[in-house]
Amino acid sequence: MENRIRIAVDGPAGAGKSTIAKEVAKELNIDYIDTGAMYRAIAVKLIRTGTDYNDAEALAKMLEVTDVDFSAGKTYLDGEDISGIIRTPEVSALASPSSAIPAIRYKLTDLQQAMGERKSVIMDGRDIGTVVFPDAEFKFYLVADPDIRAKRRTLELQEKGEAADFETVKADMMQRDLQDSTRSFRPLKKADDAIEIDTSNMSIEEVTKSLLDVIRK
Repeated sequence: MENRIRIAVDGPAGAGKSTIAKEVAKELNIDYIDTGAMYRAIAVKLIRTGTDYNDAEALAKMLEVTDVDFSAGKTYLDGEDISGIIRTPEVSALASPSSAIPAIRYKLTDLQQAMGERKSVIMDGRDIGTVVFPDAEFKFYLVADPDIRAKRRTLELQEKGEAADFETVKADMMQRDLQDSTRSFRPLKKADDAIEIDTSNMSIEEVTKSLLDVIRK
């Protein structure tokens, strides 16, 4: 691990990307970059400044003086640790639509690429291997059966104390899959050189080992 490496983990919601990326980061002692948290940080800034993300001029001015960083499991907005507030309903509701705005994606892509220049990182998302780090040293694409993904997400929400119904979660997930894979700007897709892993019938330990076996070859 003397040389800097960048590991991209892509795939649809519920395939296990974040869970596995965090485990691999621990094993390799590198930073796990939560790209979803970064988009939530932008949502926090939009709320605080009262900026309308559809107002291109106002958004550009806000983004020009915005910094988002992710280190040791914490999300920083302009130097402030905002990890405790990025999961609130208000932030969640704004993070999804605003994350589709090209100017916001360009801004965070620049920040994410800068992190990858400074240090070894593992990053998960939907366009990491295709857009953020097209030249990543390692690329993985995790998939799983839709029912299994929905069960995982339902359980995850319930464990956080949130009301979650399997059928509703599955319907939302399928709609998100459709939106992510068919959008014209940076759609969810597997990079040509990514290794695909079906996590449907694998434990967290087994999937983590699969990635580490490739990285440590």
